[in-house]
Amino acid sequence: MQTELENKKEKKKKRSFRARLLILFINLLLICVACVGLYVLFVFLQMPSLDSVLHETREPAIIFLDKDGREIRADSRIMGAPVSVDGLPPHVWQAIVAIEDKNFFKHGAISYRGTFRAIVINLFDGRFAAGGSTITQQTVKNIFLSKDKKVSRKIQELILSMWLENRFTKNQILDLYMNRISLVGGMRGIDAAATNLFGHPANELTLAESAQIAAMLKAPTVYSPLKNPDKNIRRAKIILNEMARQKYITLEQAQNAIKNLKPATQTADKNLYRYWTDFVKDEVESRLGEINQDLYVYTTLDTNLQKRVAASLTKHIGDYQGAIVAISRDGAMRAMVGGDNYQVSQFNRATALRQPGSAFKPVVYLVALENGMTPESYVNDSPFSIGDYNPKNYDERYYGGITLATAFAKSVNSVPLKLTKEYGIDTVLNMAARLGVGANLKREYSTVLGASEMSLVDLTTIYSVIWNDGESVHPYAITKIKDGAGNVLYSRDPSETITILQPQTVEYMKQLLYEVVTKGTGKRAYTEGVFGGKTGTSNDNRDAWFIGATSDYVMGVWVGNDDSSPMDSKITGGTLPATIFHDAVE
Repeated sequence: MQTELENKKEKKKKRSFRARLLILFINLLLICVACVGLYVLFVFLQMPSLDSVLHETREPAIIFLDKDGREIRADSRIMGAPVSVDGLPPHVWQAIVAIEDKNFFKHGAISYRGTFRAIVINLFDGRFAAGGSTITQQTVKNIFLSKDKKVSRKIQELILSMWLENRFTKNQILDLYMNRISLVGGMRGIDAAATNLFGHPANELTLAESAQIAAMLKAPTVYSPLKNPDKNIRRAKIILNEMARQKYITLEQAQNAIKNLKPATQTADKNLYRYWTDFVKDEVESRLGEINQDLYVYTTLDTNLQKRVAASLTKHIGDYQGAIVAISRDGAMRAMVGGDNYQVSQFNRATALRQPGSAFKPVVYLVALENGMTPESYVNDSPFSIGDYNPKNYDERYYGGITLATAFAKSVNSVPLKLTKEYGIDTVLNMAARLGVGANLKREYSTVLGASEMSLVDLTTIYSVIWNDGESVHPYAITKIKDGAGNVLYSRDPSETITILQPQTVEYMKQLLYEVVTKGTGKRAYTEGVFGGKTGTSNDNRDAWFIGATSDYVMGVWVGNDDSSPMDSKITGGTLPATIFHDAVE
């Protein structure tokens, strides 16, 4: 009897222990669930705004156009034009789906089969060799999240992927993916890739090109058709065969496309326009202030002329540096090259201050002509000194009694100094101010021979006034600025010109400039259609210039070293700069 009672107590004690153990387990489970829930909530609260998917923040883009309204470069544009499944040839998006997520239209936000397969592969490899991300998950990564491999980021990815699948259709998700994927040099979207790699927008991509872009999705740099064409083509072949296997295209179409796979040829060298667009951007900012929206800037650039002057500079410049500016009669800037290679140096030498040497002398001769002298007036070329200042002629020769035209053509130094002494240095400086370049000139006789610094743009402006028949010239680079919606934010309103020089003075000056290129120091610049010009060389051959004119524009050329060190003694305004000018206008 007692034993039976003891057995019952023992059984009751065991049931009580199991009950307590079960309760403890349930409590622990509830605590774990609560902790996980709190962690998921914490991760959720740290997620970015879901609506930001539709409003991506980026730096405003500035699209620069030439005088004919053609795009020459885009500054800060990180995305191509928007594309959609409905607006593209089917093979563009089919290539993407075939290689990245063949069951994209069948599964939800997550592909459980793909995830399981990736886990198995990774376990066997002992590393992260494969991924199971769907296009939806990849879209989330590209738009919302960093690439950090953290548990919290993976949870955020799953939550956002589910939200994306509930918010958008499959086609819309694919649109987001194609527009936001990073592929080319920091730019985003397949349209940017198509434009940069193949020279046309995404809606013109061929089957072969579509496969080559899809090949980049795995690793843009590794499979770039520009940097690693062999790897890109091998993967593109796989994609084309996979498209055929999935019945997107026929085997014959795949084989024909494989024959058309080739390395990408990058679009036109943007280096050609970089000095110009930097120059124009500064003007845009000075007119509009802080740029906080996309802008279309219509400029005065003549792209054909720009290509010619850049090619001529590159051909002849050698070990030196150089710059070229071309301005039309009304002040429109038609070309600007600020150096031999923008990628090496972004310093714009067209706006840098340098000594113009004898290229400044027309200012003095204009004073003489305005005061009654003519090209046939006689002057005396002999040594000149005032105080401690006693400069010599370039070749240390003196010609004695010569005409004004001869003195100008031979670029002697004594004559403009004597003319300055006769008419007064203030008269010369006043003439420079009338021509628009008097701000930084020193009140010294050395200024007459070009010792006061000025930019190539300013110096070319002096000559532009002469070939604009003595009417004022205000160089300009922008005709119009629009915002992304087409609203005009700025439109150039030409001001009335002012008569700076009288017709007779202009006529005589043109005669002097013509004789420089036909009889004087600028003969190397002469070719049919050149109206005249002037050479200039600063002390110790540190700067060499040629400014000349055709019926369409005035062009200035500068050659020198960035550190102002002397060039070879054979380099003068009449040699290298004159040759560059000749080839650019011929």
